[in-house]
Amino acid sequence: MPQAPGTTPQAKQNSEGSRKDLPITLADIRAAEATISDSILLTGCNKSRTLSEICSCDIWIKSENLQFTSTFKERGALNRLHALSPEERQRGVVAMSAGNHAQGVAYHAKRLGIPATILMPIGTPMVKIENTRRHSAEVIISGQTLEDAGRFARELCKTRGMTFIHPYDDRLIMAGQGTIALEMLAAVPDLDVLVVPIGGGGLISGVAVAAKSLKPDVKIVGVQAQLYPSMYNAVRNEHLPMRGDTLAEGIAVKAPGEITRQIVRELVDDIVLVTEDQLERAVAMLISIEKTVVEGAGAAGLAAVLATPDRLAGQKVGLILSGGNIDTRLIASVLTRELAREGRLTQLTLDIADRAGQLAAVSALLAEAGANIIEVSHQRTFSALPAKATLLELVIETRDRAHLADILAKLAAAGLVARCG
Repeated sequence: MPQAPGTTPQAKQNSEGSRKDLPITLADIRAAEATISDSILLTGCNKSRTLSEICSCDIWIKSENLQFTSTFKERGALNRLHALSPEERQRGVVAMSAGNHAQGVAYHAKRLGIPATILMPIGTPMVKIENTRRHSAEVIISGQTLEDAGRFARELCKTRGMTFIHPYDDRLIMAGQGTIALEMLAAVPDLDVLVVPIGGGGLISGVAVAAKSLKPDVKIVGVQAQLYPSMYNAVRNEHLPMRGDTLAEGIAVKAPGEITRQIVRELVDDIVLVTEDQLERAVAMLISIEKTVVEGAGAAGLAAVLATPDRLAGQKVGLILSGGNIDTRLIASVLTRELAREGRLTQLTLDIADRAGQLAAVSALLAEAGANIIEVSHQRTFSALPAKATLLELVIETRDRAHLADILAKLAAAGLVARCG
């Protein structure tokens, strides 16, 4: 299983006194709460009975995907914007973001009358780009990675005299994100574990400081996509590769923050790496079971719990659904792929004689077996079959894998060999 066994090297249970030496404190997070509470939705923290049964632990879901911009990033962005001087507000702000920080900054900058320019890397989901533009921010697409966009953002700050709003390596940003933990522990004081997505580390840093200050024995587990284990590498001195396109682009950060990694080393008990299949499954489950839409990064916490069920058995586990900004086309793809994994949607390939009635015979057999035919395709030209044969490709819908196995057996009994995939 792709995870980090045990605890991070420096993780320990500090006293409240030694915790004051960290870059942010509980007092900073309390101050952020007072600053942003009038403009941020107090999202629910509710128990999922079905997911609790599936995962053999009590699952409590903090629905930050229900914020106005569908992301927790509003919290830190608003806290940081409120700290600007009148002169800085007039000159405006610049941020780099893979989408959610962009929306948080753009939305609250517009509310406060502050000009905002957002740098977003190539490949940012269109839904996040369009949502950011909708908040009247100037959007510039630049760079292959978030780090590339960040370099251009800093250059722009120098030339325009604007203030740079970092997405995670900023004390006020971290303090704003930490208000989530205050709300979760107020709603469910006896939580045993908080499972938190990690990109640059701003969210988990704020959450860890708040949670450990209020409840020193609470465990903090971070989650990263296996394709981008940047914080995992940083705190464990590992060199796992970072590459490719991940469903969790919101946490696809190659270089975590310097400030955030200090807090993660000190307070985070473990970091779990999740695969793309696990992320897709978690997104699909949250849609089908909780009837809530989350992006890949937002589903990372559930993906981690599903990946490591035994270690959390019987505990009260808090999950943060950090964002819900995902393209509808991608949702459709994720759901369809999950149906295929469950054996409910399958592509079959059969070699049949090229004569009248063969397709009808196959269709009748499938109908009798209770399968629903979704797509049909004949291939006569581009195959290695004899000229009097044809390749029949079908996509069928079944109840589950057992039903699929029964259908394959019925086809074989009729002299039809079907290949899946």
